[in-house]
Amino acid sequence: MPGYLTTHVLDTAAGRPGAGISYRLYRLDGAGRSLVAEGATNADGRADTPLLTPKTIAPGPYALEFDVAAYHRSAGVALTDPPFLDVVELRFGVSALDQHYHVPLLLSPYGYSTYRGS
Repeated sequence: MPGYLTTHVLDTAAGRPGAGISYRLYRLDGAGRSLVAEGATNADGRADTPLLTPKTIAPGPYALEFDVAAYHRSAGVALTDPPFLDVVELRFGVSALDQHYHVPLLLSPYGYSTYRGS
């Protein structure tokens, strides 16, 4: 099986997919970072295409950022100024190039969690 990376966002406070959330995937290299992919989640809260594919996946550390405060504001959620969560960054590692890495974000205005999905 070729390796790839996918993501999706669930708004656990509202009980719906996190649609329209901007995200960016970076490959980390020491103190530096390189943008690998960016976009916004679709109506189902998912990236339309894999963020890493068999042609682009490489072992190493990555950071996946989600613009969560902008999402909550667009959904009409009243946030503090500054918001408790503005940009959520998930750092993870890719070690096997033949595996599917799925990195979901379970989100509310005041908390989040993630796990390695399938």
